[in-house]
Amino acid sequence: MTETTEVMNRYLDALGNGKDFGEFFAQDVVWTTMETGEQVHGREAVRDFIAAMHTRAFDAHPELVDLVTGDGSAMLEAVFIGRQVDTWDGVPATGREVRLPYAMAYDVSGGFITALRCYFPMSALRSQLTEVQPAGGAPASV
Repeated sequence: MTETTEVMNRYLDALGNGKDFGEFFAQDVVWTTMETGEQVHGREAVRDFIAAMHTRAFDAHPELVDLVTGDGSAMLEAVFIGRQVDTWDGVPATGREVRLPYAMAYDVSGGFITALRCYFPMSALRSQLTEVQPAGGAPASV
């Protein structure tokens, strides 16, 4: 098993089981949201950013579809499944269920994740949370 595969497997296990996944980040790790260009720098800040998305703004349980690792890099395909329980990006809690496919690219070096590039459809998430729903609660069809 390569170092990258081992780091990613242990990271995903920690993330999925409520353990300290931040220990797998380099001190100077950088998160980039590719749709917006927003960046988060540093181990604690990136850990807190991910935790906020999964446990504060949403009660979310990402579902792993596939993980591909190479020498110093990894790609993950997953589905973000959850319910909005607090304000996210200015959108007050709606209680709505969301389900969105996304991808992540990781750089791994020296036993740590040094960069995460998130290909997450933020505009689609905002749409799922703000679109008007007809009586009965189901989203309107387009």
